[in-house]
Amino acid sequence: MEVSTVEALGTRREELAAFVRSRRERLRPEDVGLPRSRRRRTPGLRREEVAQLAGVGLTWYTWLEQGREINPSPQVLESIARTLRFDVHERDHLYALAGLPAAPVEDECSTLYPTVPALLASLEPNPAVLMNARWDLLAYNDTYKSFFPDLDAIPPEERNGVWLSFTDPEWQRVLVDWDETVGRMVGEFRTAMAEHLDDPSWRSLVERLLDVSPEFAARWAQRDVRRVESARKRARHPELGVLTVDYTNLWLDCGLGRRIVVFTPADESTGRRLAELHASRRQSALSAGAFARTANAD
Repeated sequence: MEVSTVEALGTRREELAAFVRSRRERLRPEDVGLPRSRRRRTPGLRREEVAQLAGVGLTWYTWLEQGREINPSPQVLESIARTLRFDVHERDHLYALAGLPAAPVEDECSTLYPTVPALLASLEPNPAVLMNARWDLLAYNDTYKSFFPDLDAIPPEERNGVWLSFTDPEWQRVLVDWDETVGRMVGEFRTAMAEHLDDPSWRSLVERLLDVSPEFAARWAQRDVRRVESARKRARHPELGVLTVDYTNLWLDCGLGRRIVVFTPADESTGRRLAELHASRRQSALSAGAFARTANAD
């Protein structure tokens, strides 16, 4: 049976009301810096407390929790989400129930899990990188970094796999099968962008690529889409030559699309050369450390 638009909106408003009400009731006054009263009977915060903290009218907020026919603006939703201490998933759900695209969280994608650096290091000698759905390179281990000249020196706003694949000759040199690789990449990127069409950071990246890269513009115009999948690829290392690796995506979360991509050797030769590189670099680091300790002792 087909649900009418009016019925669907009514259900959405009811879900929004119940969701906001449940989040209000889980908070204690002391969670938001308010004194706790012994006479308090309402579970969690009172409506008037939320309205005051969020800077909205009490009547309007009451109507919101009652599922009335109101249209909250993104600014009001952001204030309510902040007042009720929403995490990123609750915040996105709030916007979805209100029928609005979620505004981007500026620093979310650059925030790393505390265990990520150690996890990336533990994957040596296999190259590994942490990236988000937009292909921003958020962290990587030493072996991954060794494929590219001075990766740390690239400005953060340009440290993006799609951007570098179309604009940086040194990066392109690493991609042995460049045409196949970027074709898959653009398809995956377009698929991911469907959930971020109103995000200025995504739109800005595409606009910049369209301006500087005719190759990207041609592929973008094809509107091909692909799922993110594990596959095999060849990469050219400045010291080891061409290596064949299988890359596997290890997803860290659903909301932001962050994943660790691990490149494991696809043949014995690749495995041996990566292991030798790692051992050589480790020995150099140990020798440098010993030299530094000796110099300090003198």
